[in-house]
Amino acid sequence: MHLHPRAHCAARASGFTLLELLVVIVIMGLLAAVVAPQVMNMFSGAKSDTAALQVETLMTSLNYYKIDVGTYPTMEQGPNALWKAPSDVRNWRGPYVRKPQHLIDPWGNPYRYRIPGRETVVEVYSLGADNREGGDGENTDVGTGKAR
Repeated sequence: MHLHPRAHCAARASGFTLLELLVVIVIMGLLAAVVAPQVMNMFSGAKSDTAALQVETLMTSLNYYKIDVGTYPTMEQGPNALWKAPSDVRNWRGPYVRKPQHLIDPWGNPYRYRIPGRETVVEVYSLGADNREGGDGENTDVGTGKAR
């Protein structure tokens, strides 16, 4: 049984060799090694940016609270006073945030609250991904009263 030369070429061209597959896998691995860290940096920066915007929103909510009540929440009341009326407060017209989850930073930790603040009357801040003072990158403190 003798195959026609064209039939032999068609059978050979229909698949990939093991070497060709290995080359493609190596190239894909190299691309993933270069691209993945860049994508991760974009995501970590997005969380810090989100935290900064949320702090601004919380500060606005605190100012509305102060207009209605006459003072900012005490340290004991904390930012939870923006969601649920403290029992000893009059003229509370909240809630001042839409959901209690808005009092949580992008890393799942409650926003820190300080009155009086170190630099301003009231401060709201997040300690970043590591939930500890200081840090770089995703661990950087974010807010009006960054911990020091």
